[in-house]
Amino acid sequence: MNLLSEINWAVIAPILIIQFILFIVALVDVIRIERTNGPKWMWVLIILFINIIGPIVYFIFGRRQQ
Repeated sequence: MNLLSEINWAVIAPILIIQFILFIVALVDVIRIERTNGPKWMWVLIILFINIIGPIVYFIFGRRQQ
């Protein structure tokens, strides 16, 4: 338990908040959008299992430009 008290939460908390916001926004977007580059189920798995990088990859490559 001593390890948890040594963590600098002022650095970690903003990263966790940004990750959570990216996660939620990407999931909502992939559900609402009609078509994506590739199957939707694949993008949901990428967003869910590849933490911070997954939502960013979805927004760069997964959204179909119209």
